[in-house]
Amino acid sequence: MVQPTQAQLDIREHPHLDLLVVAPAGCGKTEALALRVQGLLQRGTAAPPRRVLITTFSNRARDNIRDRLASYLSPAAMRDRVTIANFHGLSARIFRAHASVIGLSSDLVIPDSDWVGEQCRSRNLGFQLSGAVQDLLRETKQQGIDDDAVEEQLISSKLPDALDIERQRVADGRLTYDDLPRLAELILANDGVAELYRHHFEAVVVDEFQDLTPQQLRIVNRIGHGKTTYAGDLAQGIYGFAGARPDEIDRQVRSETSTVIEFADSHRSSPAVLGMVNALSPLTGGTALTSARPASWPHGGLAAQIIFPTPEAEADWVIKCARFLLSSAPNHRIGILARTASRRRFADAVVEASELPSYRWDDGILDTDTARIIRAMLSRINVADFQVANDPLDYLRKAAGLSGVQDPSTREALGAALNWCCDLLQQGVAPSSIKTRIRVGDESTLLSMPGVHLLTGHVGKGQQFDWVMVVGAEDGCIPDFRATSPAAIQEEARIVSVMLSRARHGAVIMCAQRVPAATSGVSYAKKPSRFWPYLQPVCVDSAAAVAWFKAANWDEVRKR
Repeated sequence: MVQPTQAQLDIREHPHLDLLVVAPAGCGKTEALALRVQGLLQRGTAAPPRRVLITTFSNRARDNIRDRLASYLSPAAMRDRVTIANFHGLSARIFRAHASVIGLSSDLVIPDSDWVGEQCRSRNLGFQLSGAVQDLLRETKQQGIDDDAVEEQLISSKLPDALDIERQRVADGRLTYDDLPRLAELILANDGVAELYRHHFEAVVVDEFQDLTPQQLRIVNRIGHGKTTYAGDLAQGIYGFAGARPDEIDRQVRSETSTVIEFADSHRSSPAVLGMVNALSPLTGGTALTSARPASWPHGGLAAQIIFPTPEAEADWVIKCARFLLSSAPNHRIGILARTASRRRFADAVVEASELPSYRWDDGILDTDTARIIRAMLSRINVADFQVANDPLDYLRKAAGLSGVQDPSTREALGAALNWCCDLLQQGVAPSSIKTRIRVGDESTLLSMPGVHLLTGHVGKGQQFDWVMVVGAEDGCIPDFRATSPAAIQEEARIVSVMLSRARHGAVIMCAQRVPAATSGVSYAKKPSRFWPYLQPVCVDSAAAVAWFKAANWDEVRKR
């Protein structure tokens, strides 16, 4: 069992039900939350049969907190005293139990895939229109309005595809991921139902509070106002595109909680990496971090900035560095991150053409049966037929024999894999190329395997790597050219901070002076990101980085 820090013990012993824990990346937040739940139960604050509700944003986060709780609670306590759910799971539970309160049937189909995205693919809407349709549906439904009001707003929006998809949803008797919290909020507006949940859950814990949408916070408050522990870090709020409002949520949470406990000691990253994260704190609003054990990091770690003439030169440096690192520390994990997958394509190409073990997180991992079906389908489909199909996704479903798959979990996995194939084929990727990108395993493969990992900043949140290389740090890419408001620019700075803070030993951020457009191939002059100057005082250049690698005591690095 991990020896708790004093701050973690303070959280366990905190006597009141309301609490805000500000915990930047690598500071022991998950451990602190497990201790918090242990303290609530041991003190009898949540006495049987009442329970503690823990909400998360993903199955991975749910599993992480469950694993840590197992170190502090008995199996019986885990079963009888704690409920752990992501927001979609909690909303589905509320809907199933109380749908009649808002005049709906509990038999409506609960989503197990991105149905709206599938409809956009089936209608061949294209990337931009598909994004506009999904954004409109999400933004409309985050207002907590009923089906009639949703339809009224969609009629006035002048996006007929969104309206058609919503009407089809209603006709099919199904719900989408955006409907679940919408309907849960409507149900909890009933005081009788809300009181049932307030009584059932004596305390509530919210992990990564900065990722809450206003709607999700309203749901939390109907169940746990005045008795909720919020934990997270404003500087990691990077989901504005999904409706999160980190600064707004932070202000409201602080107004509701009587005590704030802040962590500032990082157990994950070297002093050099923390220097990069701290350098961005004037932009991100983050807490200044110190290393919990600075002397334990060989040579203090590495922080570097490098400018290349082209992304090809950048990718060449990346692969040479990755080879050196894995030859020096074969069990290390190297994360190559970019703001977008498109800008990372140059690094992807050289890594995947190399002998190094590599994992592209955009593609995910398929189980053995799903991989076999997908490979067979890709071998026999006709791309020309796919391109002219009225419903491209349905064409793939038939080619893969989805209707004949009976096992629900296999159907879900195959459906997600077909969505992935459909997206790539519509982007012009050849079936043979897609086959080479298939990896077999499970999620633990991505989380634990040594080698080179290719991912974006959003996907990388919550992960850690021994080394991080951020590519494509040009203005227009970081920050994204569409980020124009102060809030959007701040979120872009937070994305950079999140990417860098994934690193344990060292981080290198890179940019190119000319970059070809992904579609036309025309090369454009680029400037370093506007965030670049903030990092310069704490970073070394290419020559100094190479000298660091050559001088390092790799026995010590491997042990740390």
